Amino acid sequence: MRILNTAIAALTLTLAGPALAAETAKQATLYKNPQCSCCEEYAKYLRESGFDVKVVMTHDLPLIRKEHGVPADLEGCHTTLVGNYVVEGHVPLTTLNRLLTERPAIKGISLPGMPMGSPGMAGRKVEPFTMYEISGDATPKVYAVE
Repeated sequence: MRILNTAIAALTLTLAGPALAAETAKQATLYKNPQCSCCEEYAKYLRESGFDVKVVMTHDLPLIRKEHGVPADLEGCHTTLVGNYVVEGHVPLTTLNRLLTERPAIKGISLPGMPMGSPGMAGRKVEPFTMYEISGDATPKVYAVE
């Protein structure tokens, strides 16, 4: 009986694996400076897209970024942890979903700065957004352009 229970548990985990991973990916924790309002708009954007977002106000963004390997030149407005990745800045949903679907062997992605017209930011989009891989390499690689 014990062997049968073990086999059933293993089969259940195997079959639930992708669904469990997808559910975990929809959980997000967004770290932001307490005075920043565009970060709240980005959290709202993610929520409207089906994410369960926990917002954590902090003055320790540099420490959080350091802990997750975000280089200074890839820093965005806020730092989001989702699906075992770090997502820096106002990354559009298309690119975020691509990251969570493809699951590349990188630490995360970044849309550096606070580009006008990006999700959560006011204004019109005036040029394509270039998102970079956060991987520990000295020279960042482009992950997506949209």
